[in-house]
Amino acid sequence: MTMQYDNLEDKLSQLVEYTKDSGKIDLSLYTEYDVKRGLRDSTGKGVLTGLTEISDVIGFDIDERTGEKVPTDGRLYFQGYNVADLIKGMEGRRFGFEEITYLLLFGSLPTEPQLNDFNEILSIYRELPDTFVRDVVMKATSKNMMNTLQRCVLTLYSYDEKPDDISIPNVLRQALSLIAKMPLIAVYGYHAYRHYHENQNLIIRNPKPELSMAENILQMLHPDGDYTALEAKVLDVALILHADHGGGNNSTFTTHVVSSSGTDTYSAVAASLSSLKGPRHGGANLKVMEMFENIEENVTNWEDENELRTYLTKILDREAFDGTGLIYGMGHAVYTLSDPRCVILKEYAKKLSAEKHREKEFALYESVERIAGECIAKKRRLLKPVCANVDFYSGFVYAMLGLPKELYTPIFAISRISGWSAHRIEELVNEGKIIRPAYKYVGHHRPYVAIERRTPRKTSHSFSNN
Repeated sequence: MTMQYDNLEDKLSQLVEYTKDSGKIDLSLYTEYDVKRGLRDSTGKGVLTGLTEISDVIGFDIDERTGEKVPTDGRLYFQGYNVADLIKGMEGRRFGFEEITYLLLFGSLPTEPQLNDFNEILSIYRELPDTFVRDVVMKATSKNMMNTLQRCVLTLYSYDEKPDDISIPNVLRQALSLIAKMPLIAVYGYHAYRHYHENQNLIIRNPKPELSMAENILQMLHPDGDYTALEAKVLDVALILHADHGGGNNSTFTTHVVSSSGTDTYSAVAASLSSLKGPRHGGANLKVMEMFENIEENVTNWEDENELRTYLTKILDREAFDGTGLIYGMGHAVYTLSDPRCVILKEYAKKLSAEKHREKEFALYESVERIAGECIAKKRRLLKPVCANVDFYSGFVYAMLGLPKELYTPIFAISRISGWSAHRIEELVNEGKIIRPAYKYVGHHRPYVAIERRTPRKTSHSFSNN
C-alpha cells in the first residue's frame, strides 16, 4: 500500500532549515580554539598525523642557513625511488604499473622472475566469481561508475571464505584480488550502464592473461578491442602516476582511519572509494574538462593570449564558467614550482596529441596553464607560484585514449587501490591505535523539556504547522 503525504515538500523544507540552523558554527571559534580545519595549520600545511615509508611528496626544500622553505620543482617518491626515474627506467620495456604495484606493496623493485610470478598471481586473481557479472555487475546498474565499484567491492565480501580475517597473509590475498579485479568491474559496469540506460549493444570482452593492466583496460573497453602501442603506454604511465601520493591525501588517509578500526578489507576499500568519488578529490579532472569545453566555446581565437587572459580573468572574477572563481587543475596543497606527475603526463599528452592530430588543443592547454598561473598569482596577490596539478592534463589524456568521462574517476581508483592496499597493510603491520582526532563541543547544555511544554523553533523561513 502506498501512503499519501500532504504537504511533504513543505514539511521537509522545514526540517532542512532546522538542519542548517542546528549545524551552523560561529567561524570565529575555529580561530579562538586554534582548530586545524581540514587537518591543516594556518599556512595550509597538513598537520602531521602519521608516518609512512610508502611514498613521499616534496614541494619545497629547506634552506640550511635560514631554515626557510624554498620553492622547488616537485618530486614524488615511491618506496624511496623518484617516480620520474622509475618511469624513465621503464622506457626500454613497454609497461610498468604492475612493477610499481609490487614496489608499493613489498618495498623493493622485483627481479624479472619475481615480476613474472607476480603477474601470474594477478592474472589468476583477475577472474571474477561465477555468475558475478550477471548477478551483481549487471543488476541495479548505476549512472555513476564509482557507485558501481563500491557496490561490487562490498558484494565481493560475500564471496570470500575469510572476509573478516585481518591477518597480513589474508589481507594481502584480498588486496591482490581487488587490484586484479577492479579494471573488470569498472569496464563491465560501464558497458552495463550503456546497455541499460543508453540502449547500446552489450559487449563483454574477457581479459587476456598475457596483456598488461593498461592493455586489458583498453581492449575490454574499446568497441573493436584495438589500441595503439602509444595509447597503452600512456595509460600505463597514467596508472603509475596515480598509484600513490603520500599518506595524507583524502582517500589514503581514509584508508588509514578505517583500517585502524580493525574493519575488513572490502569495507576499507569501499570507504576509500567513497572519498575518491568526491569532486574535490578524484573527480577534479572532470571539472577541468568542463572548464576547457567552456573556454573553447567562448574564446574565438585560441592563439590570442590577450583574449585567453581576459576570459580566464572573468572566470576568476566569477563572471564566467561555473561562477566559483576557480581555474580547475591549477594549484596544489604541497607542490610549488611544479607537480612532477603533471610534468610527466604533459610530455605523454604531447606525444599522444600528435598521434591523434589534436595538437591545437594541446597548445591551448599549454597556454592556459601558463597564463592561468600568472592570473591567479596576480589576482590573489600570492608570493609563491601557482603550478598546474596532475588533473590539468589527465582528462585530456583520457579523452584522447577514448575513455568515457564516466570512467575517469574509476581509472584513478584502479590505480590508487595499489597505494591504498600498501597503506592498509602498513597500518595493520604497525598495530597503531584507532585514529580518533578531537572535536571540541561549542554548543550549550540544556535542561530537558517535556513534549507538551515545547514551542516550535524559529527559522529564517516560516512554514505552516499543519
